[in-house]
Amino acid sequence: MTALEFAVQDVAGAVGARRVGAERVELCAALGSTGGLTPSIGMIEAVVSTGIPVHALIRCRAGGFVYSEAEEIAVMNADAKAAVSAGAAGLVVGALTPAHRVDLDALERILDGVPVDSIELTFHRAIDQIGDRSAAIDRLIAAGMTRVLSSGGATCCAAGLDELAAMVDQAAGRLQIMAGGGITVADIPALRRIGVDAVHLSARRVVADDGGPGGGGTTGHEQLDENLAAAVATRLRDAASAG
Repeated sequence: MTALEFAVQDVAGAVGARRVGAERVELCAALGSTGGLTPSIGMIEAVVSTGIPVHALIRCRAGGFVYSEAEEIAVMNADAKAAVSAGAAGLVVGALTPAHRVDLDALERILDGVPVDSIELTFHRAIDQIGDRSAAIDRLIAAGMTRVLSSGGATCCAAGLDELAAMVDQAAGRLQIMAGGGITVADIPALRRIGVDAVHLSARRVVADDGGPGGGGTTGHEQLDENLAAAVATRLRDAASAG
């Protein structure tokens, strides 16, 4: 069965994801403007209380995934430990070397002191900046990752189907391949056919909400579109029933 994961930013999103039958949520902050940052501990605790498994994004800043500053690693290590203490069932992490390979040393330092045997670990879309994803998969397996989130290196999963299929073959059940990036309802059957273990999307809409002069110029905030989420869940179930 192909699992369903939604990226959410608040309690309402988590409740909606659970209502439509998602297996888990990735919890993050500032998703639309940055691609996602670490959520607050208060938000993690609140979303954990909804009952859906929460996988917290550990990313200290926007931009690339090369963390050369010890302070950045230290912040993410503290966030990772705090997120698990707050009830997160998993962490979403990633780090690259300057040559854009998986940075195993940085990952080890980010996860130092984290009870990794009791949680799941997802390597995020930093994988899509790696040229040799086949080698990266082997490195992630050696690092003890549970899964990797990828669009197959493309701007969206629909354009990365061949690479995603190759990643599924390379992983051979040793690492879960989760498709994420620009997924639409229409993409679900093709993603399921190539054998990805899960699909991941934000399915978000903008709720009108003027922040005024002190609100950073924003005129709304993002939230899970439960109607779209339900359509994705239904298409996934229908695809499974059709074989």
